[in-house]
Amino acid sequence: MHLTRPRIFGLIAVIATLMVIAGAMSFPALERHYMRQQAEKDAVPLKLAVEGLRAAIDRYAPLPALIAERSTLIDLLNSPENPALVAAVNEDLRQTAATVRASDVYLMDISGLTIAAASYREPGSFLGRNFSYQTYFTQALNGALSSFSVYGTTTGERGYFYAAPVEDGERIVGVLAVKFNVSAFESIWRGANSEFMVADRNDFVFMSSRPDWHFRAMRPLSDATLRLIAQNLQYPIDRIELLPITVRPLDADARLVTIEGTTRETYILTSQRLADLDWTMSSLSPLGPATLSALRTMLIAGLTELLLLGALLAYLLKQARQTEALAREKEAKRLLEAAVAERTTDLEAALGNLRQTQTDLIQAGKLSALGQMSAALSHEFNQPLAAVKSYADNAGAFLARGQVAEAKDNITRISKMADRMATISAHLRNFARRPQQATGPLLLNAVVQDALAVIEMRLASEGGEIAYTPPKSEIWVTGGHVRLQQVIVNLINNALDAMEGQPKRVVQLNIDDTRLQVRDTGPGIEHDAIASIFDPFFTTKAPGKGLGLGLSISFNIISDFGGTLSAANHPDGGAVFTVTLQPATPIEVAAQ
Repeated sequence: MHLTRPRIFGLIAVIATLMVIAGAMSFPALERHYMRQQAEKDAVPLKLAVEGLRAAIDRYAPLPALIAERSTLIDLLNSPENPALVAAVNEDLRQTAATVRASDVYLMDISGLTIAAASYREPGSFLGRNFSYQTYFTQALNGALSSFSVYGTTTGERGYFYAAPVEDGERIVGVLAVKFNVSAFESIWRGANSEFMVADRNDFVFMSSRPDWHFRAMRPLSDATLRLIAQNLQYPIDRIELLPITVRPLDADARLVTIEGTTRETYILTSQRLADLDWTMSSLSPLGPATLSALRTMLIAGLTELLLLGALLAYLLKQARQTEALAREKEAKRLLEAAVAERTTDLEAALGNLRQTQTDLIQAGKLSALGQMSAALSHEFNQPLAAVKSYADNAGAFLARGQVAEAKDNITRISKMADRMATISAHLRNFARRPQQATGPLLLNAVVQDALAVIEMRLASEGGEIAYTPPKSEIWVTGGHVRLQQVIVNLINNALDAMEGQPKRVVQLNIDDTRLQVRDTGPGIEHDAIASIFDPFFTTKAPGKGLGLGLSISFNIISDFGGTLSAANHPDGGAVFTVTLQPATPIEVAAQ
């Protein structure tokens, strides 16, 4: 199918539309891929955060048992009314809390009443408060090391509590508790690229890098769970709210969550379970980077596709232009062929007429040359005829006197004179004959010799000399014998005419392979005339001396042979005409 430009643009538009649809359909899967990648990346900082939290918690675990071994605590539990002992233990606990960086260290009797505390100087001190309802107290009172996370109902601080029994011999006389504030961890988390939260087994968030998520339940809490929280005063029951969160799974280890609030926020959630504490710590990475990566990939793919579409469009347009150009070329060729076919007959007729005219002009030129040589011919024939008559009379006289040898000598001279006149007649006959149009291999040496024989009569009558050294080997060229002879005679005659009036006229004739040069020592050719010297009817001779057809005819003859004829001025003076012919071989001659 031939693609025109409108079809090409339509095709490109369809391809571009399909690419846009394919990109829109593949974007969710691509975004999901980058979400999974982000979840894999978040697993590393989450693991570090979990290890940091666990290390801090584990650092405080052995403290209550170590502090509980102090004898002063047993003394105070046995004598709680001793003011000096109370003051000493309070100060000792305060210094201990400062050393271990605990939020508070306090001592309770077996009823749960706090009788000494590191925070004894502070307004919200635990002194005098009873914590018998707390799980960590009851567990420690039963002889176990316990831990418990709780919202500080007294200080308002969220803390984590460790408790250990104080033993007097084999008898438990009290409980020592250590509290540390969890907000320090949250301040560290707030410097990360992700949000962090810690939830208990009820999916209740009690630690988070986002304060607005504190004490928010990620799922509705049952009435039994709410009663247990209220009973233990573990969390502020009046502040418990449901966190509006929607969860969609990404893979086995990651989920996509949307949290409704003042703004709608979507995160990639990665979690890690702390089985011994029955907690779950989660990292929430913003969805934006994954979406931006997907958009960036789509943009790169789109730009690549756009470049490919541009290249395809350029290629198709180029093909269309080439096809259109080829169609125009074919149409122009068809019109040209029709015009050529229409005029072929006229051109062939004109060409035939031109060839006939050229032949007639060559013949006219030769006849003109014969006319110029008529005086020389008369002189050339009269001398032999006079000699023949004289030799004949002498031969008769010698015979009459019986001098046979002398008579034979005169008869021999008569025969030589007859041969001379026959040779001159043959050259003139060949020169005047209308040439045939066929060309073929011929011996250049022989053509030059025939031309010199023809020109010899003019040299004898007018004077002049041909400086010519025949080549040592035979030179075969392509041409016609008679027409090439005419060209050489014409060039030599022109050279003699150019030196008219000079005391010594010498024409230099040189042959170098298939190149023949004719040089005169005349005034040379004017610079402006060189370009027109081969034009018909152009002549540098005086009026009446020539028609200006000789060089034009010679130029066309050499062109018919497949050669060239050129004119130039010699550096040492005079003009040089150079004939360059196509080479031929004697084998071709034998074949003809």
